[in-house]
Amino acid sequence: MARIAGIDLPKNKHMEIALTYIHGIGKTSARQILDKINLAYNANSDDITDQDVTAIRKVIETEYVVEGDRRREVAMDIKRLMDLGCYRGLRHRKGLPCRGQRTSTNARTRKGPRRVAGKK
Repeated sequence: MARIAGIDLPKNKHMEIALTYIHGIGKTSARQILDKINLAYNANSDDITDQDVTAIRKVIETEYVVEGDRRREVAMDIKRLMDLGCYRGLRHRKGLPCRGQRTSTNARTRKGPRRVAGKK
């Protein structure tokens, strides 16, 4: 089982999909990485060699921000918005959707379960 950026790649998946298990790498980035090391997208994650794993690891370390650093970067971006007091920062602070979705109905994921007013 290949271990890249602190993540064990899943077994029996195409490399294009397996690389997306690393936080900060999506499908497009995964394809770019595989193109740089000349590995097929549909190569199985069980069948790759140690040289391929080393090459993937080297490309990711030099060109991409992944896992803990990426999470920290996103958290700092959100904190910056909240400190500025801009609209998006206020929405983050209140725990409401930031991207223009309606909140009179739906938005339960951000708002949490309904609180009933007259419950005794």
